[in-house]
Order: sequence, then C-alpha cells, then structure tokens
Amino acid sequence: MKPLPDLKILATFLAVVRHGSMAEAAAALGYVPSAVSQHIAALERDMGIELLVRRPGSRLILTAAGRSFAQATETLFDATARFRDTADAIANREIAELRVGTYPSAMSHLLPQVLSTLKARRLGPRIRLIDVETHEGLPKVKSGDMDLLVAYRYLPEDPPTPSEAWTITPLGREPLVLVAATEPGRRRPVELAECLEREWVSGHAHNADRRLLHRWAGELGISPRVTLETEDLHSMLAMIRAGLAVGLLPATLLAGSDDAAGVERVVLPPGVPPLHREILAVSRPGTRPPVIDELVALLGGVLGAGGR
Repeated sequence: MKPLPDLKILATFLAVVRHGSMAEAAAALGYVPSAVSQHIAALERDMGIELLVRRPGSRLILTAAGRSFAQATETLFDATARFRDTADAIANREIAELRVGTYPSAMSHLLPQVLSTLKARRLGPRIRLIDVETHEGLPKVKSGDMDLLVAYRYLPEDPPTPSEAWTITPLGREPLVLVAATEPGRRRPVELAECLEREWVSGHAHNADRRLLHRWAGELGISPRVTLETEDLHSMLAMIRAGLAVGLLPATLLAGSDDAAGVERVVLPPGVPPLHREILAVSRPGTRPPVIDELVALLGGVLGAGGR
C-alpha cells in the first residue's frame, strides 16, 4: 500500500479539478502556475498513473483514474475537516462531561450554590459530582478518573503536597470553630476551660483533623479527652448538638441557620490563634477546560468571602 500523498499536493489536485485549469487553480491558491504543474506531476509520478489529460487551449480532463482519485480525495478532505472540527472542539475544551470529586460537606454546603451560578451563566459540559474524601480522590486525579478534586488539608505536611502528578490551586482557608451544645437558659457563652472537663468528638486517631486538634491542644497546654470518633462531620454535629461532646467543626458546616441551631461557638482565651483548614482544587497538570477554571474561581470567591 502506497503512503498517503502530501496533503498540500492533494489540495492542489482538488483545486485543479474544481477550476479545470492549472492557471486558475494557481490563482486561487496563490501559487505560480509552474508550482501547480510540478505538484500534479509529482502526484502522478507517485501514483504511477495519469490523472489528468492536458490539451493545449482547452480545459483539463480527468482520466477514469483521476475521477476515482478525485472522489477519494474529496472523501479524505471531508473526513479531515470533521476531524479538525472535533479536535478544535476538544482543544477549546468543548467536552461532554467533567468529573469533579469533592468531600461531603463541600457537596452539601459549597457546591450547590457554585454549580447553580455556573449553570445560569452558560451551557457547558455536564458536571458529574462524586462524593469522595481527599485521600481517596487524589489517586483518581492522577489516573485521570477525575478532572478536578475539591480537597482539604488540615496540616501543611499532609497531602496534597506539590507533585508533578497534579496542579494545586489554593481556594481559601475555611475556619475551624470549637462548638458546644446550646444550654437552655444559659446567659453567658461557653468558655474553653469548661470544655476541658467534657468529652470531645473528632476523627480517628491518625486522621488529619485529630492530629491538628492534638497539635493545637499541645500548644495551649491542654489535653482534650476524645471519646467519640467519626469521620462524618454531620455525625459530629449531631453528637455536639445532643450535648454528648464538644468539637472542632468547619465554619461552612454552620453557615445555615438550621445547621447552627442547638450549638454555639466556644469562646477562646485572648491570643489563642484561630484554626483553619486549607481548601484546594487539584487537577492534572496542563491547561484546564474553561468551565473548570470558572468553577475554581467561584469556589475561591465563596471561600474567600467566608474566610474573612
């Protein structure tokens, strides 16, 4: 099987077929007539067969082989045009579906507002939202199973850390607040000293939030007694609301009046540094689809406003 002729030469051949004259084809292509003649001669030499009958003073005539070759070339160029349209669409990030992973509290408290805003702005690819914790989502970003991961980081040394496997975009800091159950009839706020005699709720022993709690407590010289362990923030909130424990919760979780009902912030002593967790967007290296950049910008705006 012969290799495919040069596309530039094929384009010259089609121009000659359409115009019926090498001179007219040359004018249309911006070539000198001799260049067109050389292209056709090279094509016939490469194919090993005559494609055009040249008669002085008359229009060119296609041979039977020329007619067949012209049809095949038209088909090739039509397919090439469709391929280029598809490739351009992909290059312009016109993608049917994007997979976005996010931790549960972001799915319930951050993403609904952001996705509603995004949907109102434009028609774009369908966004498939996947509930996933940060440590589970990072390998999926690396493998390509996810296009974006909305992640959290409690401690600077925790993943996601800088890597060639992904691009990290800081979205903002989400404050962490110490909360306790609201006591009916109580007129003064709960203070940290009172919490030291109570039970605490936090993540499991090696979880990032638990390690942050112990680091913070060590700096303050206190020893919180964690007796209730769960990774689910809504379960933590339920335990705190029931008066079973006190604990650190992301401020976003308490943003709604319904979520904040039954709990109150514990007053910390003057000079105690506030705690937070970093919220990050993690994607593969390279240029991201515009809709991903829009989503990241909207998340950054929400978190920036909430973190001030």
